[in-house]
Amino acid sequence: MCLAVPLKVVAVEGNEATVDLGGVRSRARLDLLGEEVKPGDYVLVHTGFAIRRLDPADAEETLKLFDELLSASDDGGD
Repeated sequence: MCLAVPLKVVAVEGNEATVDLGGVRSRARLDLLGEEVKPGDYVLVHTGFAIRRLDPADAEETLKLFDELLSASDDGGD
């Protein structure tokens, strides 16, 4: 199974973006996208490559669901 995570773009330099998830920043390649990405956009990142630009509302909803899953696992799934 593969997992791609929505990350917020904070900077773009050429074909690389600095992306953020909860204060943790990393780099993502933009080579696979056929559209412009700018700071404030959300991108779906898999293995270091942005594979899709996301609607902000969809990205935030997905991140909210991830948070709920993590909270449930921290509580022992009760």
